[in-house]
Amino acid sequence: MHLPPWLAHTLRAQRGPIPWNAVARGALSAGPLLLAAVLVEQTSLGVVAAIAAMLAGINDRPGSRRVSVKRIGAPALAGAIGMVVGTYAGEYLGAVALTVLLTLVGLVAGGISAVGPVASGAGTQLLVASAIGAGMPLPEEGWLRAVCYLGGACWLIALRLVLPTPGAIAGDFRFDGEREAVAGVYDAVAQLLDAVGSERATDRRVALTAALDHAQDALTGPRLRRYASSAAERRLHAQYAAALPLAEAATALAWAAEAVPGRASAGPRRLAAAVRENTHTGPLPAPSRSGPALRALDDALLRAAEAFDRGRGGDLHTRRLTVRALLRSVFGAGGREYGLRVALCFGASVAVAQALHHSHWYGEHQHWYWLPATAVFLVKPDLGPLASRVLCRAAGTVLGALVFAGFALVLPRPEGLIALVAVSGALIPVATRHFAAQTAVVTVLVLALVMVGGEPQASVGRITETLLACAIVLIVGHLPMPGQRGGGVRSRLAAAGGAAQAYLAHVLRETERPAQRGSVQPVLRETSRPVPRVAESAVRGGPTQDTRAEATPTEDTRALRWTLRREAYRSLAEARTAIAHAAAELPALARHSEGADEIVAVLERIVDTTTACAVHLDDSGRLTPEQVRRLTELLDELGRLDEGRGRVGIRLPEIPLAG
Repeated sequence: MHLPPWLAHTLRAQRGPIPWNAVARGALSAGPLLLAAVLVEQTSLGVVAAIAAMLAGINDRPGSRRVSVKRIGAPALAGAIGMVVGTYAGEYLGAVALTVLLTLVGLVAGGISAVGPVASGAGTQLLVASAIGAGMPLPEEGWLRAVCYLGGACWLIALRLVLPTPGAIAGDFRFDGEREAVAGVYDAVAQLLDAVGSERATDRRVALTAALDHAQDALTGPRLRRYASSAAERRLHAQYAAALPLAEAATALAWAAEAVPGRASAGPRRLAAAVRENTHTGPLPAPSRSGPALRALDDALLRAAEAFDRGRGGDLHTRRLTVRALLRSVFGAGGREYGLRVALCFGASVAVAQALHHSHWYGEHQHWYWLPATAVFLVKPDLGPLASRVLCRAAGTVLGALVFAGFALVLPRPEGLIALVAVSGALIPVATRHFAAQTAVVTVLVLALVMVGGEPQASVGRITETLLACAIVLIVGHLPMPGQRGGGVRSRLAAAGGAAQAYLAHVLRETERPAQRGSVQPVLRETSRPVPRVAESAVRGGPTQDTRAEATPTEDTRALRWTLRREAYRSLAEARTAIAHAAAELPALARHSEGADEIVAVLERIVDTTTACAVHLDDSGRLTPEQVRRLTELLDELGRLDEGRGRVGIRLPEIPLAG
């Protein structure tokens, strides 16, 4: 029996080892902050700081210390702004004006969230903090509440930077996150080599892409200096850069689907161990050099050994996001749809909360933030399918509220509640594996916080408000919207198509270098899109010493190729994630992205084939007839999907091949 996609996604949970270091940070974050505030009789400010620490804990994911500054700090700064806006708007605006203002804030936050994960976290905290600022009246001024909010997040950042990771004993512990990420790349290369020629090869290639993305993110966090400032960091950069040609050669071998010698994966595994232990590589087993990809693998191992010994740094092969690309993300189809959806859901929840507040539904207390804050966590499309999040949020809130009601009957106040906050903070890193579990833990933590701050026990009311928010988001999320639906998937797919186009065009231009010596003939047959004219010498004969020398690209050309390849695979992974989320929506929403997985699958095969072509061009300066045939077939298949885009429901990005 096959479950519907939306239900299967609801029941799915992430797996992995318990992040004990994150558990320790969670225990030392919100609880101690609240305790310190109670001791100095500033309980309300302690509640604000503890809420910020809790939200920062949700963003405290595995990775390097440097990237955690951006991942935690940027959303916290947005949350502080939201706290100021919400506080002063709640004090000086009436119900209608406040609802309109917060709806506009939702529009801005939703558009920003389409940029990427960090921007999405910033949009979330902007909305949650604005709802808390307006719906949780406190005696302090708005600017002071914002300072305390920032202070709570900065406390967790300080813990992240100072506390060593348990078991990190190799080298400078400040870079243990980077070291583990780079070692993970070499492990992924070895696993892909082991899977060459088997059905697991595609999954291993996807895992290699994820490992490279993670390592690249870990090494490119914010820094005070432009370049790596320590020998340990420069060494890690060199080790990461040395992994790129290995990954390229392994991908080419997987594309060829020919079994490789078992010792081929031993070298990358030894390199992974050398990264983790911060030692020299020692002798590396040489793979066979019977083919272009195996020769590329052997050359990459030799260069890696040299890079490990010298450790002089290396290019991370990234390009900064331009202002134009940023604006395209915010104001493009994906950003517009995201912003409108968030604005409508957040604005509707604020309006309902205001109506309940002014009708005294909440009773004696004046706190009405729960309903709009709940809607924020439900409506974010990049965090998961709507139906799944609604079900998990409802179940998690009911469970958390009932658990807290039981604890509230027996725990002493406030010391027992403070201890409950500390325990809940420690559980957040574990609970993030499933949204229902995370919701239950956060519900317990927040209810304990606000009770310490003076709000009466209101578990039943919070359950009712959560169910209201779920209903609002389900209704508004399925309303007809202006323009074509599925904007998030279309924008990710367009970005993936553009990146694949740039990579393919760059690699095929490499065929022009040896072509200058002979006549140029069209090798790729006519398709529905422009194709390059490849030299006759690019598909005839085997490699000679002269042609290999002429085929060798310059370092700058190779660096640009690796940059474009990384961008292509990263954008394809992001498109895959967006498509998977869209496919797990209810049928009314899922139908808008039907067929997108077929397009991205073809794009992935095009990029894989392009990688194999690049490796072969480095070796001989020529494309093989098989490579030309595979490229042509894939382009034809892409053309057929383009003609059927009415069935697919999204616009296929054009991929002209520049000759």
